[in-house]
Amino acid sequence: MMPYILSAIGILIVVVVFTNIKFVQQSKAYVIARMGAFRTVWTVGPHFKIPFFDRVVKIVSLKEQVVDFPPQPVITKDNVTMQIDTVLYFQITDPKLYTYGVEQPMSAIENLSVTTMRNIIGDMDLEQTLTSRDIINSRMRSLLDEATDPWGIKVNRVEVKNIMPPPDIQNAMEKQMKADREKRELVLRAEGQRQSQILMAEGEKQAAILRADAAKQAKIMEAEALKTAKILEAEAQAEAIMKVQQATADAIRLINEAEPGEGVLKIKALEAFQAAANGKATKIIIPSEIQGLAGLCASAKGILDGVEPKGNEQA
Repeated sequence: MMPYILSAIGILIVVVVFTNIKFVQQSKAYVIARMGAFRTVWTVGPHFKIPFFDRVVKIVSLKEQVVDFPPQPVITKDNVTMQIDTVLYFQITDPKLYTYGVEQPMSAIENLSVTTMRNIIGDMDLEQTLTSRDIINSRMRSLLDEATDPWGIKVNRVEVKNIMPPPDIQNAMEKQMKADREKRELVLRAEGQRQSQILMAEGEKQAAILRADAAKQAKIMEAEALKTAKILEAEAQAEAIMKVQQATADAIRLINEAEPGEGVLKIKALEAFQAAANGKATKIIIPSEIQGLAGLCASAKGILDGVEPKGNEQA
């Protein structure tokens, strides 16, 4: 009989020992109390709990947690009642304070966030409330983090999820937004027309400048062409004069080489005189040599004229 009792006691001791071995998981913390008083906090790893003396008071998650609070009525500085709901991100940093610091921590955080939000919104008017979400979030996070520090809670972030003004305020806001959009549309349209007119004027200005420049270039090219033509004409005349002078010089040279007599020279002078007399000159100076030659020609002509009648008479 005795061996059975001892075996049963041994099995019971083994079962008790194994049931009091605890393995704490990652991101978990066990708050342990011994005989009703706080003993320690178990972190990740195996731990042994003394039977009948130690007790796991609370299993705390060390992960970041999210709490979505329901919408709460708040009153702005200009006496507008609206509904605002928030989202709170927090993390437990001290399991002992979280367990023994406050009764029902989630309810305490919710009430604290509501009162804090009402205090902040009470110092703002409607327009500031709708346009200052970042300010509301930062102030709430700062105040809640400071208030929950004795509870072992770290508030990481607070976000205003939704702001719901009364229906009449929403209608007025929608009308104002519509009017603002129409105003912006008119302004943009007028600005577009102004830019279009400016661009058209700039285009006409550039076109006029280009036309004037083209006319200027055409006149310059025409002047250059006329100048070139005159230069070529002058060069042609100069070349013609040079050729005439060269021909005259060659003729004189040939005459000099032929050694003409005085009679030939007088006859050439007479031919030149006749060519000059055929012109439009009103006064002609005749050299003495040509006068003598002219007289000789006249005498010869008279003799021939006197001889010719006699011949007629003999006939």
